[in-house]
Amino acid sequence: MKKTYYLFNPGRMARRDNTLKFTAVDELGKEQKPRYLPVEGIEALYIFGSIDANSALFNFLGKQRIPVHFFDYYEHYTGSFQPKEYLLAGKMQVEQTRAYLQNRRRMHIAQRFVESASFNMLKNMRYYDKRGREMAPLITALEGFRESIGASPDVPALMGIEGNCRQIYYQAFEHIITDFPMNGRSRQPPSNEVNALISFGNMMCYSLALDMIYHTQLNPTISFLHEPGARRYSLALDLAEVFKPILVDRTIFKLLNRRELQPKHFEQSLNGCFLKDTGRKIFIKSFEERLRETIQHRSLGKKVSYKRLVLLECYKLAKYILKMEEEYRAFKIWW
Repeated sequence: MKKTYYLFNPGRMARRDNTLKFTAVDELGKEQKPRYLPVEGIEALYIFGSIDANSALFNFLGKQRIPVHFFDYYEHYTGSFQPKEYLLAGKMQVEQTRAYLQNRRRMHIAQRFVESASFNMLKNMRYYDKRGREMAPLITALEGFRESIGASPDVPALMGIEGNCRQIYYQAFEHIITDFPMNGRSRQPPSNEVNALISFGNMMCYSLALDMIYHTQLNPTISFLHEPGARRYSLALDLAEVFKPILVDRTIFKLLNRRELQPKHFEQSLNGCFLKDTGRKIFIKSFEERLRETIQHRSLGKKVSYKRLVLLECYKLAKYILKMEEEYRAFKIWW
């Protein structure tokens, strides 16, 4: 089974036959013992440290269809190396563009994204409300905003509804998380531990969505809820909205409420709060465990992992775009 590898230490990476040779470098510039990674076992690489590499290595990674995602020291996602699109097809490109340009079809997809994402937020809130967190007023408020999704006249109005839903949802974090205050959502930089985890987790979810899109005929630059941008894979932003409540937020709740992450795993820097390497490793380990968890799929009649749910979502969207399905139903938590 292929694995995703996360590299935190600075170092050098090079091709060695059919393996990747990674040589970490310590704070004094001294090389550590090399580590060899067989390419047939690599699904993706996440780079958090400074890596020296050359074009020959990336040519090799491209031929092996191994994507590489880059993050800076302060956990900001900076970009991805994506191999040549090996599944892109002309018909999909045309139909995906047409679906974006046709207001009715674009709104149908965008509304399903917001409806699904807000439903999954509500599912988390109800779960904790049943366990004594007393969030009835917030649940009522979120339900009220959800009722206006179908009547939204355009995408900007829909984005406003999504923003209102998420604002209510983040207020619920104060009731769900026991020892760490959130004090509202803050970004670039995040102001405290909860915001640091949300920002880091959202980037991980975005990268995952991008990887899954790559394994379909979908074009990651043509989106429906978020406006397509010149320098971002905006369809991954759309899909990430659906899965953040189950993949990112539930991971955060577990790690903080079980005290697996503590204040010592964070640092204050540049007027913001960021995870230390130790904290990132704890979060990524838990995030990967969640991706490997399986559930009984209602339609397929077999167990599938959370990670595969994201890929299945891409397939569903592709079928609607190609008019193989009359309606697109985005993923909703059913358990």
